[in-house]
Amino acid sequence: MLPGWTPYAIIAASVILITIGITRRLGPEWVWVNRKLIHFSIVPAIMMLYYNLIPREVFSAAAFVFCLAHIWPHVKKREFSWYQIEHNYGDIFFALSAAIVPMALPTGYATAVLLTMAVGDGVTGVIRYFYFKKHGFNVKLRKHWTGSLAYLITAVLIALTILESGPMGKISWAVVMTLAEYQPWIDDNLAVPLVGALIFLLY
Repeated sequence: MLPGWTPYAIIAASVILITIGITRRLGPEWVWVNRKLIHFSIVPAIMMLYYNLIPREVFSAAAFVFCLAHIWPHVKKREFSWYQIEHNYGDIFFALSAAIVPMALPTGYATAVLLTMAVGDGVTGVIRYFYFKKHGFNVKLRKHWTGSLAYLITAVLIALTILESGPMGKISWAVVMTLAEYQPWIDDNLAVPLVGALIFLLY
């Protein structure tokens, strides 16, 4: 007999795979948007984790398998051109962080971090893409305050909904996470969960 979480895991995986299929149809010219759509597709799995419909061990194992599956195309220089970019390993870092966060942090807090990675980064990336496309700048290399503002708003909403803290604590958390996403030195798919974990350990 299959474990009770099996149907939920199948639904969560299906959403991700269907999204990958849709982005493939959109093609490489939408690569920067496609990456963010795939970020969004993990949200059902995150919420199933939050409501204990999927065990964190299963969530983490699936994310780690996803990570391994995306290393090979980079190694072989045969990236999935519609959402992978040569010399850009954000997709791997995202999946690796998604595998580690639920095992390293309490489920409620891990949910807030994961949602910020998926939804916050997704909204930010889409807004920045269309902003720079409209203004003729190189969307591959630049960040902009419009995207960071969207990230901050998203992070505040997530914090207010998920985190157990006072209003100022939640807003402060969102501000720090936004700064972690904006900084230029470490890929935000690593920086955001690392900073989120540090906040939890310190406070």
